[in-house]
Amino acid sequence: MAAVDLSTHPGHLARRLQQAHSLLWGAMVSEETTSPQFAVLNALAEKPGIDQRSVGEQVRLDRSTIADVVARLARRGLLARVRDPLDGRRNVLELTDEGVRLHRKLVTRTARMNRVFLSPLDEGEQETLLRLIARVADAAEELRT
Repeated sequence: MAAVDLSTHPGHLARRLQQAHSLLWGAMVSEETTSPQFAVLNALAEKPGIDQRSVGEQVRLDRSTIADVVARLARRGLLARVRDPLDGRRNVLELTDEGVRLHRKLVTRTARMNRVFLSPLDEGEQETLLRLIARVADAAEELRT
């Protein structure tokens, strides 16, 4: 049987892309805070006081992953669980002052990293790539539900 051309396999290319992203993330953004952790910080900066399930839905992390990410961020003192003032039976999440400071720092770093990551493409190609990746990711998530 002949070998296949892996450059035509989206999964292989996605893995290579993720490896490149991880390398750049560690070098340019943070070795302590992961990309999913940043996504949660970012969601809470945008919508403070939302519950864990809503944060998970917003950043598209499954229940067990969002629980782990929130627990890690809470242990680091970057977010706090507080009683919902409108419904005392549930907790909502808010960034701590340290979480706000870290988010601000990482926003700048992620912007710089994204410029480097996408630099082989011109602006139109960058927009097209992001739109197409999002479309494939959205379709894949629909298959899970």
